[in-house]
Amino acid sequence: MKKVVLVFLLFGALGCKNAKKEVETENAIELAAESGVKLYTLSGGTVQVNQLELFSQDTTYTGQTKVFADAFYVIEHPKGTLMWDAGLPEMLVGMPEPYTDPSGAFTVSRKDSVEALLALIDMTIDDIDYLSLSHTHFDHSGHAEKLKKAIWLVQEAEYDFVTSEEVQQTNADVYNAVNDLTNIKKINGDYDVFGDGKVVLKLMPGHTPGHQVLYLELDEHGPLLLTGDLYHFYENREYKRIPIFNFDVDKTKESMAAFETFAVEKGAKVYLQHAKGDFDKLPKAPNYLK
Repeated sequence: MKKVVLVFLLFGALGCKNAKKEVETENAIELAAESGVKLYTLSGGTVQVNQLELFSQDTTYTGQTKVFADAFYVIEHPKGTLMWDAGLPEMLVGMPEPYTDPSGAFTVSRKDSVEALLALIDMTIDDIDYLSLSHTHFDHSGHAEKLKKAIWLVQEAEYDFVTSEEVQQTNADVYNAVNDLTNIKKINGDYDVFGDGKVVLKLMPGHTPGHQVLYLELDEHGPLLLTGDLYHFYENREYKRIPIFNFDVDKTKESMAAFETFAVEKGAKVYLQHAKGDFDKLPKAPNYLK
């Protein structure tokens, strides 16, 4: 737990469709299924990791750096719309330079607000019926509190964690990113959002107590899994390396094993949410602006 608090403290300081408008956006991607389920991938910013050694229990990455994507997603289903994750804090939008935290570990930036990005796919905040976060770290909860009308689907273990007295005292910014959300549905374990097996939250604890991944079934593109922060980049998936700030290493290992078994069972394509390669290789929406 001390490791989690340490890295939380590192993070704590961080607290449209019209093609004629030259709004800079990092990405807007659509995968459409014949069933009517659509997945839109949008950029919630960029993370330059200056101390990659934080992402392994050993010294493998000492002295290395890496650029992370920071995606969030909108899933349209005939029964409603889910937003998965919420990018970096919107206080970064409009800053003249990227922000580096006091420890020097991370340099972060975000170009566009959630409103501007949703406009690219003909949506507004009011169109989002459900919000779910893979977990409540700062780079996944950035614009969460703008979605007050949406139902926040949150693992009870994650809710108890982020609202705990310890987090409120040692990392208030993490707590404040979600504390004004009141339309809450607490869940325990896997949760089928629309009841047809096409959009399923799967509990995969370890990175945080209530960390989860997202399973989707899109008829046109087949089943896929969005990893949250179970894996941050390809090498960590291949070698099962675990960040030093994970809440529980043993549970992370168990979740990794369960995830890989499930992916094989479903024949699901895996997308690492922070892997820039996975973000870049997805097909672009027709209204993508470079």
